[in-house]
Amino acid sequence: MPETTSQEQTSERLQAFFELIRGGDAAQLVEKLDELHPGEIAHLLKSLPREDREKVWALVDLEQNGDVLLLVNDEIRSQLIKEADNDQLVAAAQTFDTDDLADIIVDLPEDVTSQVLQSLDEQHRLRLEAVLSYPEDSAGRLMNTDTINVREDLTLDVVLRYLRILGKVPEMTDNLIVTDREGKYLGAMLLTDLLTKNANLTVSEIMSRETEAIPATMSARDAANLFEQRDLVSAPVVDENNKLLGRITIDDVVDVIRDEADHSLMSMAGLSEEDDMFAPVVRSSRRRTVWLGINLLTALLASWVIGHFEDTIEKLVALAVLMPVVASMGGIAGSQTLTLVIRGIATGQVASSNARRLLNKEFAVGILNGMVWALVVGLIALFWFEDTQLSVIIGIAILVNLIVAALAGATIPMMLNKIGVDPALAGGVVLTTVTDVVGFLAFLGLAAMLIV
Repeated sequence: MPETTSQEQTSERLQAFFELIRGGDAAQLVEKLDELHPGEIAHLLKSLPREDREKVWALVDLEQNGDVLLLVNDEIRSQLIKEADNDQLVAAAQTFDTDDLADIIVDLPEDVTSQVLQSLDEQHRLRLEAVLSYPEDSAGRLMNTDTINVREDLTLDVVLRYLRILGKVPEMTDNLIVTDREGKYLGAMLLTDLLTKNANLTVSEIMSRETEAIPATMSARDAANLFEQRDLVSAPVVDENNKLLGRITIDDVVDVIRDEADHSLMSMAGLSEEDDMFAPVVRSSRRRTVWLGINLLTALLASWVIGHFEDTIEKLVALAVLMPVVASMGGIAGSQTLTLVIRGIATGQVASSNARRLLNKEFAVGILNGMVWALVVGLIALFWFEDTQLSVIIGIAILVNLIVAALAGATIPMMLNKIGVDPALAGGVVLTTVTDVVGFLAFLGLAAMLIV
């Protein structure tokens, strides 16, 4: 028997819940929900139409409400918050870590926010204010202020006794942060070293001073890249004076990576990663209208170019048959480069220092692919229409368009990024316009000069 994949299990679970919802069996629904992890409930809610989502949300265990709210996207979270009563929201918010509370408190109703803030002691309130003082997409906003820090002059025996008195350590703790008396960051000590080294050694003797802290002002994306490059589980966060503020853990970084991936994918279609798949029809239509309008303008530009060669096309119908081939080949070739460069920009692999080499490489790829596919398409056109001139013209047009596509796919995202425009959002539209216009100009222009 083939092993059931996670995707198949999720699909089967979703189908089972649909049947329970349609059958109106609330008791069995509650029983099934209690068996699920908050992440699985969040996925279920995102997969349900809005009316079914409300029914299921009303049956979710109160103790899981908070965790579920953190795991759905912004639009669905807003809907669920409207469906919950204030007491539920206050109770859920009180269970959050500082970083999670900072994420969600801006979405809560004002009266709920006031109650949550009043329920916090002064220390927790100050920690929350410190996190909220940083921009939303910064490392400071990701950090949790719940840390264990020790001084470098303590012995390991003293540190171990201190941990026993505490009785627990924060989740995702793989090291203890070392600070001086003023709270300035000095380094980190692995828990494995603490447990395995001689208890008479001091912290300063086994700590690592090479473990770099993350500035609170660093972007969340750059912080996530550091976690990937250094295989981190947690990392300290410091202010401009190197004073310890908190730490970032891998679970928060995974969320950033997932959001970045969703953003890149959805932006290419002019959508947001926070969009609800089952949002009302009018709202979804309105959001997509802007992008459709932009694409219409670019399509009209390509049509305008074609219109200048109307007489040429009328005299040789084969041109109209082959035009889509030129545009399509350029679009695909450009999209390959565009996707590669956008990913490189997102991961920090593409910068001004290596941009020229990248352009040279893509130019060479464009020439090589252009020559290969110019020959293939030229031969197809020759056998199809038995016209040598036409086959040469389309071959040259393919070569030109694939070279331009490769260069455009590399330069467009870098230029957009430099002027502060998201390459994932606008790159595809600009690239399509370039490849369509250049492809039609090259193909129809050559035909007008050489054939007609």
